Amino acid sequence: MKELEQNYDIPLHDIKTIVEVPEYSLYYLIGITIVSIVVLATLAYLIYKYIQKRNAYNQRKEYYKLLHSIDLDDTKNAAYSISKYGAIFKDDGERHSGMYANITDRLEQYKYKKDVEKFDTQTLGYIELFKGMIDV
Repeated sequence: MKELEQNYDIPLHDIKTIVEVPEYSLYYLIGITIVSIVVLATLAYLIYKYIQKRNAYNQRKEYYKLLHSIDLDDTKNAAYSISKYGAIFKDDGERHSGMYANITDRLEQYKYKKDVEKFDTQTLGYIELFKGMIDV
């Protein structure tokens, strides 16, 4: 039976040993993925802020529109509305606060009464001047 046994320890001279090859493709993939996620998150955030800014409620613009759409023929409601909507613009500057105080003093005679007269021309002039001063 000795003849059937084979010896597997044959020296091989042409085959080299296994050498470890550095492989960085996994690191490249992880890096590109992280950079892509950061870029997409930043882009999504900028789009969100743009849409939020575009759709934001601007109280000054709304009050400006309401102030210019007041029916001055309905004197009592107009006096209340001008006082209400004009208040947001009184802090714009010293001229605005002075003009707002002047208008509210003039509008006092048109409030708190059951029946009131129409605005006089001087009060209408001050109202139009105040509307013209407003910047939105």
